[in-house]
Amino acid sequence: MLDCLVIGGGPAGLTAAIYLARFHLSVAVIDSGQSRAALIPLTRNHAGFPDGIAGVDLLDRMRAQARLYGVQIEHDTVVALDHNADGFVARHAPGTLAGRTVLLATGVVNRRPEMIDDASHDRALATGRLRYCPICDGYEVSDKMVAVLGTGDRGCHEALFLRGYTKSITLVAPGPDHDLSAEQSRSLAQAGIALAGPVTAIRLAHAGIVLDLPEGPALFDSLYPALGSDIRSELAGRLGADCSGEGCLMVDAHQRTSVPGLYAAGDVVLGLDQISHAMGEGGVAATTIRNDLAAKAPLRR
Repeated sequence: MLDCLVIGGGPAGLTAAIYLARFHLSVAVIDSGQSRAALIPLTRNHAGFPDGIAGVDLLDRMRAQARLYGVQIEHDTVVALDHNADGFVARHAPGTLAGRTVLLATGVVNRRPEMIDDASHDRALATGRLRYCPICDGYEVSDKMVAVLGTGDRGCHEALFLRGYTKSITLVAPGPDHDLSAEQSRSLAQAGIALAGPVTAIRLAHAGIVLDLPEGPALFDSLYPALGSDIRSELAGRLGADCSGEGCLMVDAHQRTSVPGLYAAGDVVLGLDQISHAMGEGGVAATTIRNDLAAKAPLRR
């Protein structure tokens, strides 16, 4: 029986694992290998890396640091999580792992545009022609030609946010028509944001990314899909943990879910989806787990 089982090996889960191991607690991480951080070609937003760092490199460093303190890292997917009087049992392909507590750091999955094939999508992402986080890399599109794929609240908000980086913004409808309120249309018009769509295909060009629109192909430097994401909160939801309307896990100020002994950190929690924020929540969660375990039985060397 581990002191804590961490499900998810992104920045939140690995930060928590490092803290927990340094608290002299037994901890294992089960990582499906789907952290969104691994998709980041180079982040210049993360403090301490003035020249930027690739997401895979950051995760490699964090895994190496966790292993220094004896953290067991399993590369697999948890298919079920059960709760009993002793704690929790996670089921994955090789068998089961049991923990007195569980930290869920399972993150979210970006919804990808349907109009681009997987190979082109990955090449576009690696070269900055496709971007998913304007908070992370909006600076990199300063004064460039940018398209936002989306509509409604999500598309309108992202287009207006990016207007702080460049005056050349086009909001492109992913479906037949835009779904915008009169107020949203006014806000976009006042900001000088053009409307277009629907887009029928997305292609890579040598100098950027091309969207096929009714009026013809349009070339942009970068495209931001504003299509939302799917939250990986199913394991907690089956245990009855409170979730937001979109499926984000609800936690208290110390990362506790509504299920005793179950904690959550990172993008799976309602809040700011940023590496630094996820790492902070991982540290808070780990410290809370340590203190909650100590309240049940003293932790002494």
